Amino acid sequence: MTSFHTHRARVHDASLPPYRRHSALRTCLTRFAPYGLRATYHHLTVSARIPRFLEADPDALVRAVDELHEARELWRARAEEYAERRRAQKRAGRRLPPETAWWHVRWWGSPNAAWEHDPFLHPPLRLPDYVRRQNALLDGVVLPGCPACGEQGPPVPLPTGPGDDRGDGHGRAELCRCCARVLTPCGCGRWHSFEPALRTG
Repeated sequence: MTSFHTHRARVHDASLPPYRRHSALRTCLTRFAPYGLRATYHHLTVSARIPRFLEADPDALVRAVDELHEARELWRARAEEYAERRRAQKRAGRRLPPETAWWHVRWWGSPNAAWEHDPFLHPPLRLPDYVRRQNALLDGVVLPGCPACGEQGPPVPLPTGPGDDRGDGHGRAELCRCCARVLTPCGCGRWHSFEPALRTG
């Protein structure tokens, strides 16, 4: 299996036709996609201004893959630090991690699950800024606003609908008005599927 760097080099290769370079960018996203594959692709399309007809601006693909690469390098450095710390903890007899790294959180049931289901729902931050923010939170830094995007406006209340076994809307959750991250889950303790009317970009 070819590496992220191999496909990044193909995106940079101006001798390749734009559709091949675009395909290489999509393959890079299968290796690293902080917002989930579709939402990260949507973010890069907006951020790098990738046109519908790639021939109009093939350099947009380079802008997109370079933003993705910058975020991935930050993540890789942090992942290596985290792995080394976990090895030391295991040697000391601590088998369970005291904290779960943000990239190990499963999408299903995650506060960020809306991004996985709807590619238009994701933070407006550049990918490196998002990774820096998540790493800071992992370090215990208290950051203002939404943990994902930093939005400090009032949350959007959302009734928890008839998706549970009882078949009634029995409570409500609160979502970030910017990226639809679940800030306050439903008080019942169960996970609900949210369909917020929020969209990004």
